[in-house]
Amino acid sequence: MANIKSAKKRIKVTEVKTLRNTMIKSALKTKVKKFETAVVTGNVEEAKTTYANVVKALDMAVTKGILHINKAARRKSRLAAKLNNLSLTA
Repeated sequence: MANIKSAKKRIKVTEVKTLRNTMIKSALKTKVKKFETAVVTGNVEEAKTTYANVVKALDMAVTKGILHINKAARRKSRLAAKLNNLSLTA
């Protein structure tokens, strides 16, 4: 355990940030799963609306520093490709 006051504060701050990061990551994963299920079921309209939510969540994760911008761009690209394939087959 830390003895110095500033070290104790850093521990508290790290715990709070870890909770925030976990919350945002969990919400992002849930939104991606919703999109994936919409694609699997073939529901184009639901897939389009959930895709917009996923993109917004990815951008928010980038601004919060949780994801790297290139990783978010790669994931958005892959999800957009799935949405386009769904639109073409439907």
